[in-house]
Amino acid sequence: MDLTNQFLIAMPALQDPNFHRTVTFLCAHNEEGAMGIVINRPLELNLGDVLDHMSIEVENEDVNDMMVLQGGPVQRDRGFVIHEPAGEWDAVLAVGSDIGVATSRDILTAVAHGDGPQRAVVALGYAGWGAGQLEREVQQNAWLSGPADSSIIFDLPYDKRYESAARLLGVELDRLSGEAGHA
Repeated sequence: MDLTNQFLIAMPALQDPNFHRTVTFLCAHNEEGAMGIVINRPLELNLGDVLDHMSIEVENEDVNDMMVLQGGPVQRDRGFVIHEPAGEWDAVLAVGSDIGVATSRDILTAVAHGDGPQRAVVALGYAGWGAGQLEREVQQNAWLSGPADSSIIFDLPYDKRYESAARLLGVELDRLSGEAGHA
């Protein structure tokens, strides 16, 4: 099972406060584990504040008001930029053919100067799973998974992403049972 470039949609019964009603964009998944960024949890922090803290001068005023997301419970002080197109940055992980996840200062500088990728979302922290952990959680009915859609990542309001990601699978989350069944 490779869930890279998929959405993980928390089932309604998942009560873990880190993931309740979240959509996670899965950036990497292999036999060693998985890593993703929660895309529907805005912080009370905007990108202008982050750039100011990093002493990056803003030339593109539009970026000042971009919300920063809580990307997950791991390394909440580390920044991740989900962007399209993937591009060439100092530290970037290509996810699929169009989207990248960068962790280097150069992409933030480019965004601040108006030279960055066409679309970008900035998050602090990430979600991580050890070897086999995510597969067990999927089997235990904690998550739905399905192909990621860039319009949900970049275009939709944060409060619409959870239901919209589930609708991609034809699922209405309020009609789901918390009970798992396996044949």
